[in-house]
Amino acid sequence: MKASIGISPANLQAVATEMSKLLADEFLLYTKTRNAHWNVEGPDFHAKHIFFEEQYEKLDEIMDSVAERIRQLGHFAPATLKSFLNLTHLTEVTDQRNDSLAFVRELLVDHENIIIFLRENINKFANDYGDAGTSDFITGLMETHEQMAWFLRAHLA
Repeated sequence: MKASIGISPANLQAVATEMSKLLADEFLLYTKTRNAHWNVEGPDFHAKHIFFEEQYEKLDEIMDSVAERIRQLGHFAPATLKSFLNLTHLTEVTDQRNDSLAFVRELLVDHENIIIFLRENINKFANDYGDAGTSDFITGLMETHEQMAWFLRAHLA
């Protein structure tokens, strides 16, 4: 049954489409963060292993909330690797080194790209599509990614 929440079906579709791209980005970033957790090497292994675990656990929660938001809008969330790779703005290409700073740099770039995507959609969702709820939702996600990016950036100082 389609959602009847005071937003036109066309606008719900437009928001769901952008949210599906976000879900794909979140999934790819989650996977890359898991990779960092599993494969980091070096004298700071233990600390970074734990740090990356904290980050991917937060991303897991974000992915679930994004998928549930898409469902709240009356649409199905993408849920295949193929769909994620077709929808994402991010790249699977990784620095082949397994040191913590290489992982931190790569993950930071991805977080910042997601932040930009979210920032570009906050007003669009509220003003163009009449969806203040999703606008508010992604504002919170943007703040979470800003904090996660800050934590990554602090390792580069």
